[in-house]
Amino acid sequence: MTQINVREVVLDILLELSGQNEYSNILIAGVLDKYDYLDGKQKAFIKRVSEGTVERRIQLDYVLDQYLKTPVTKMKPLIRELLRMSVYQLLFMEHIPESAVCNEAVKLAKKRGFHALQGFVNGVLRNIARGRGTIVWPDGKKDFAQRLSVMYSMPLWLVAHFTKSYGEETCEKILRAFLERGTVSVRLDERLSSQEREMLLASWKASGVQAQKDPYLSYAVSLRGAEGIRSLAGYREGKFAVQDVSSMLVVEAADIRPGDTVLDVCAAPGGKALHAAVKLNDTGEVIACDVSRHKTEKIEENRARLGMENVSVRVRDARERDASYVGKADVLLADVPCSGLGVIGHKQDIKYRVTEQSLEEIKVLQKEIITNVIDYIKPGGILMYSTCTMNPGENEETVEWICETFGLEPVSMAKNLPEVFSEEAKNGMLQLLPGIHGTDGFFMAKLQKTGKKA
Repeated sequence: MTQINVREVVLDILLELSGQNEYSNILIAGVLDKYDYLDGKQKAFIKRVSEGTVERRIQLDYVLDQYLKTPVTKMKPLIRELLRMSVYQLLFMEHIPESAVCNEAVKLAKKRGFHALQGFVNGVLRNIARGRGTIVWPDGKKDFAQRLSVMYSMPLWLVAHFTKSYGEETCEKILRAFLERGTVSVRLDERLSSQEREMLLASWKASGVQAQKDPYLSYAVSLRGAEGIRSLAGYREGKFAVQDVSSMLVVEAADIRPGDTVLDVCAAPGGKALHAAVKLNDTGEVIACDVSRHKTEKIEENRARLGMENVSVRVRDARERDASYVGKADVLLADVPCSGLGVIGHKQDIKYRVTEQSLEEIKVLQKEIITNVIDYIKPGGILMYSTCTMNPGENEETVEWICETFGLEPVSMAKNLPEVFSEEAKNGMLQLLPGIHGTDGFFMAKLQKTGKKA
């Protein structure tokens, strides 16, 4: 078998991402599947350096520009990505000898046809290795936003956005949380006995996975070191599902009752829809819809594994009205497309792709979807509106528009959510923040169709 150069694999990932054809989490997962035969350390290296180079790009470029005559952004793509990934190793992976980082970068430059730049690559990296302890970072007292932008690799305009919405202190907590080595949240089947749950956690710990019970929900667990979720005990048997706690809280807040009809119009990959089915306890019906066969296949795969017989999965575009759903839903789940600012911790390249213009454009799509699905709700029924973002324009302002346009009214979620959220949730809305609540950045609103005219 041909010897695989893991640094070259990383370099190819970064070059592919530079074309912005795919999100980093999807591309990296695909590459790791392709090279599944590599040992665990090699795969961990590929994942760590690829993800780290993407998430720290602004900080890496800041350092490189102090040692370059030509700005790093104007360099040839291969040399630019090679330098970025090498500087990431020098600054954030201290267990790797600097000589190995420099030598391997030079070899890669030569192998990929840049013979004339071997000395340049070697000189830049060795200078940074020698001077990394004396790098001059932005002074937070002189320019707080600039320091946050560089140290947390966040575009300046997004630093300003988060600061305006939540203040400087909370903004920094959010940015710090985005860069923490992530955990994976799972929802244990609520029908498992406490003994069965403990046995499952014990088996995960025995396999080297750190399992931490969630402070909010008894059936939620965060996992660290679980690179192969599908291989964990209980996965094939449907004893748990991958789902963020924020998403679980939406279903808790909805207060779904046995016999209800629950319609999820943007359901993929199916976390909330399948959680709702558990709440129905083999009664009622959950209809899980999404725009494409590709997306609904993911829901169907999870539905079958979890054994949820009261869930039907359908291909439907939420922008197109379906008369057969009018007046059908006791609870309508609308986790609408959004800017995704709340999940930057999982999808780091979102912060480089989103723009101020796109924040405005996505609101148009959200309103189009709500306009098309609003009459699917029965009189007295509930709309659970949610997004995985932290942008008042997509969240609180859109909820205000829904209420003014369609006559819905906010409903307190205090009695259905953990007590820590009760005060904020009284007004029918809740904004969860990374670094504050220990979840993704997530917004939810509970609105009731009262029958009153707008």
